[in-house]
Amino acid sequence: MVDARSFFKAIRKNPAQYFIIHYSSEMLFDENLEGNSPRITSIVVMHYPTGQTQSFAFHLSADLLNIRKEDVDANLDEIEMDLLSRFYKFARDRRLMHWVHWNMRGQIFGFEHLEHRYRKLTGLDAPNIPVEVRLNLNDILRECYGQDYAPHHQLPNLMRLQGDMPKGFLEGKEEAECFSRREFIRMNESTNTKVHFFRHVIELALRGKLKTAGRSLADRIDRLLESRTSRVSLRSARIHDQARTSAQRKKSTHAAYASSASCAAR
Repeated sequence: MVDARSFFKAIRKNPAQYFIIHYSSEMLFDENLEGNSPRITSIVVMHYPTGQTQSFAFHLSADLLNIRKEDVDANLDEIEMDLLSRFYKFARDRRLMHWVHWNMRGQIFGFEHLEHRYRKLTGLDAPNIPVEVRLNLNDILRECYGQDYAPHHQLPNLMRLQGDMPKGFLEGKEEAECFSRREFIRMNESTNTKVHFFRHVIELALRGKLKTAGRSLADRIDRLLESRTSRVSLRSARIHDQARTSAQRKKSTHAAYASSASCAAR
């Protein structure tokens, strides 16, 4: 089974078996939801080796259903149901592939959230993507580069470490504001941006080029070896100095004895 420690070796060996997924939704902690689960507004899936993406998004489903923009609010359930149905139709035959994600591991935000929304809207059970094939990229990076590989709010900070912030990126609060304004295209663009960044992170890590703020295991080993080498070198130098001093003392003692003997002979 592929886990955080074996991930990079495994994806290099069999890249075609990996998909990258992310999604956006209503604000996760919104009092206006009144206990209801947040709506799903876009899901983006990328096939890792080819970079080909599939978007399942609110605005696309509304267009396919011939629902006008001014009629969206009256048809939110129908649009979301179409979005989720199309996603699970795509995922059904790929359930046993490996699914790389970012912190999608709960009822509030995760595969269980997607399943719950599908069940709520259709009355049917969703095709289950097994836990064993879900790989959290955030956990993988922590395992390989340390818990502090990027400052808190690790996704945007990891982006900053690689350079400029990707165009179209939105934080969770900004996505929620977009939902309230019904800016579904911007939400989908943000989701798409994140999926492309996840692929970029994997590629950088495979080439040894990923920039992190923390200290990786490799770095710690290097520093440990350097420290040991320095100590060994210092110890060797001290032994050499002691031997040289001892030799000089013996030479001086021998010279003094010879001088004394010479004087005694006279």
